[in-house]
Amino acid sequence: MSSYEQLSPELTERIATDIREGTRPAFAAKSSLAIRRDPTADNETVWRPAYARDVDKIMHHPYYNRYTDKTQVFSFYKNDDITRRALHVQLVSRIARSIGAALNLNLDLIEAISLGHDIGHTPFGHAGERYLSEVYQAETGRFFNHNVHSVRVLDQIFPMNLTLDTLDGIIAHNGEYEMNEYRPSVMSDFAAFDEMVEGCYVDERNILKILPSTLEGCVVRVCDIIAYLGRDRLDAVHAKLYPAGEHPEDLGTRTVNAEIINNLEVNIIEHSYGKPYIMLDRDHYAMMSEAKRDNYQLIYKTEKVSRALDLQVKPIMQRMYYRLLADLKDGIKSSPIYRHHIDFVMGNHYAGKIPYTENEPNQIVVDYIASMTDDYCVELYDYLFPGDKFDLKYHGYFEDLG
Repeated sequence: MSSYEQLSPELTERIATDIREGTRPAFAAKSSLAIRRDPTADNETVWRPAYARDVDKIMHHPYYNRYTDKTQVFSFYKNDDITRRALHVQLVSRIARSIGAALNLNLDLIEAISLGHDIGHTPFGHAGERYLSEVYQAETGRFFNHNVHSVRVLDQIFPMNLTLDTLDGIIAHNGEYEMNEYRPSVMSDFAAFDEMVEGCYVDERNILKILPSTLEGCVVRVCDIIAYLGRDRLDAVHAKLYPAGEHPEDLGTRTVNAEIINNLEVNIIEHSYGKPYIMLDRDHYAMMSEAKRDNYQLIYKTEKVSRALDLQVKPIMQRMYYRLLADLKDGIKSSPIYRHHIDFVMGNHYAGKIPYTENEPNQIVVDYIASMTDDYCVELYDYLFPGDKFDLKYHGYFEDLG
């Protein structure tokens, strides 16, 4: 039976009193103090604060629309009810804004971080991220991680002059590493930020050390987990990973998506209101960690999900990598890496420090592949290797009808 928790009467009264008397906590990031790489541009106005400008910039980014056809968990499913990354970032934003509103945080900054946090994600979800990192690391010794690449997309490929707080929140999101307490770190300036970014390329373990520098970033980080815990379970049922009536009890109504979101939201607000950190109590943190472990066991690492990607996506992505790299090094201007990627970037470029074509070739290939949607990646492979009968198995709309 579902159990929806509520804020305690004491905290409910305290929040109501603080709103009435104007004594709400004052830990929100101040947009008037936000810094950008170019401080002479994008200054806030009375109707467009600094972080609201970041939201606009991200939503109008050339790659933002590509969220629509990027896998969250389930690839090769023709099913309109399965979550794509476009919905995921909106869910993160909505959940984080609910918590942020109760804690009196900056909702524009929360929205900017949420909507931008996965814009550098590869096609085919975390599996695609892993395959791309393997080949990139083999060629260059550097690692690919989607949160780091999201910063590159917003700050280097298309230099959009976003605030440091937004970029810091994006790189510091880590939905694979939960904590029961999130205390903001210190990020002094762009020089320190750039050093941190470079450190993630050369040693992927450095990503585990990053914490957001704002409470808003901390909220988004935990909400990234909250947003997918229950939703991925719903998607597993929609994908018929477990046919109706046959799925494990842990995917059942005891842990429905709405209950997970509500109870974790309530607990975070209850233990974080008026404090300079974001916190879950011991029981709810344990529940979140256990639910995440269950998802790995019951969904992500099942043969139907992981083996299919290893057999179908990995060889496609890695063979395509070397073909595109060869085309780039040979200067074959008719290749899609020029006509669909370099020309597109240059046509939308916002005066980067160096011409885009002067980037290291492997980096350009990584930029291109990471920018792809799932369907585009598959069609590009067919274009580059016509006649190669790679056995891609899609789950169709009507396969359940026989």
